[in-house]
Amino acid sequence: MNQQILDALSVITPEEREILSGSEQIDRSLYMEPEDDRIMGSKLLGAESLLTIRPHTRFAHFPEHTHDYVEIVYMAQGTTTHVVDGTTIHLQQGELLLLGQHSRQEIFPAGRDDLAVNFIIRPEFFRSTLPYLGEEETPLRHFIVDCLCGGERSSFLYFRVADVLPIQHLLENLLWGYATKQPSRWELEQMTFALLFTLLIGHTDRLYFQSPEQKAVFRVLNYIEGHYQNGSLAEISEALHYVPATLSRVIKRRTGKSFTDLLQDKRLAQAAWLLRNTQMSVDEISRAVGYENTGYFHQIFLARFGTSPKKHRDGK
Repeated sequence: MNQQILDALSVITPEEREILSGSEQIDRSLYMEPEDDRIMGSKLLGAESLLTIRPHTRFAHFPEHTHDYVEIVYMAQGTTTHVVDGTTIHLQQGELLLLGQHSRQEIFPAGRDDLAVNFIIRPEFFRSTLPYLGEEETPLRHFIVDCLCGGERSSFLYFRVADVLPIQHLLENLLWGYATKQPSRWELEQMTFALLFTLLIGHTDRLYFQSPEQKAVFRVLNYIEGHYQNGSLAEISEALHYVPATLSRVIKRRTGKSFTDLLQDKRLAQAAWLLRNTQMSVDEISRAVGYENTGYFHQIFLARFGTSPKKHRDGK
């Protein structure tokens, strides 16, 4: 991390000065309404902003709370300890913690050299980045869609990506504007987050899972990525040591879709990509993604995209 960024993040804030002078507690009025344990985006973002960057307040315990916004915590230096929905997370340098609006979070006091950064984000910020996440049901896409819809299923994602340099460089670029007091450039920030999410989708192997069910669903999604032409619920169930009917219920509960739906999502997304980026015929593409019956492929493609494969290729 650039030293100028670390120096900017290390500055003792007025709130931290009060804590160090003996208050030992956060000033709840800076974050919450009286008698409420929900941190309000309006207190941190103002009325118009969709995104702000602020260093995490050190030296004090944050009691259990929720947010009415999406929070991304990036550990620029040191470590912080969080309890999210009952799961203890020791966030290490270079790691990312994504928190949905309904996650319950407690944070233990951080030391002077523990520099965490909070990206405070209104859900609507992600509307323009959603197309970059593709159509397939990945944990990150599911999380973002759930946040946009105000759902409660995907409470947090924890990415251990400290050694993934492209991700670290994007985050450093975002923090450079904060350190150098550049005016917020909304479009540039949205593009940077779109790139960040694209990279995170490619590193879902670095996700920490808080339950065996969540890990099983991730394995199913990875399986579909590599076996969408001829994958089967029976095969992945055997690999995961699940009874197929049980795994089917887990998939439906965690994603809202059946295994067949997820498989079809991947096949059609891949078909659309091949139509736009290759000269393969529609019949060849149909077979390449797992449909021997070209007529059926035309039918479900039209139902999904509202146009025929040929018109989709022509951009109509």
